[in-house]
Amino acid sequence: MSTSDNNYRFASSHEWVKDHGDGTATIGVSHHAQELLGDVVFVELPEEGEDITAGAVFSLVESVKAASDVYAPVTGEVIEINDALEDNPELINEAAQTEGWIAKVKLSDSAELDNLLTSEAYQASLED
Repeated sequence: MSTSDNNYRFASSHEWVKDHGDGTATIGVSHHAQELLGDVVFVELPEEGEDITAGAVFSLVESVKAASDVYAPVTGEVIEINDALEDNPELINEAAQTEGWIAKVKLSDSAELDNLLTSEAYQASLED
């Protein structure tokens, strides 16, 4: 999947946010992150209704290589989790920025999205 979609923003810690334009957003880990992780074998999902804070751990992804914390790129309330990851954690490897999403959130402050990297800036940071 191309990361050139203008609705995507990225944290330097390799999480993505897709802004739906209605005060909600979807969060997951970037294609680059899943490549670094290797084969994903388990995802610890947040709870629906849970409040998450930008910069704080809200999920955990375990691969055959390591367990990695997933940091919330924005602040908000988890309104939906990707239950499919419980039985098929490899969705993160197969489609990190589509079917492999982790959670949908109601944003506390959509202005936080402006603090994240654009797709172009994120791609450039990977080349440094």
